Amino acid sequence: MTQNTYTVTGMTCGHCVSSVTEEVQEIPGVSAVEVDLPTGAVTITSADALDEAAVRAAVEEAGYQLA
Repeated sequence: MTQNTYTVTGMTCGHCVSSVTEEVQEIPGVSAVEVDLPTGAVTITSADALDEAAVRAAVEEAGYQLA
């Protein structure tokens, strides 16, 4: 298992957290996603290392950006 933390900008509410969580969970291999709204930290647990481009694409699909 690997764990990576990214910073996502633009999230302001629980709906934002849900949107990011749902999109990131669709990345193959992701087993858990934790989002800390006040800091924008998104911690992703996955079976193998993730391609940052896939994470970026999922976050952008939710309507936000990686910092």
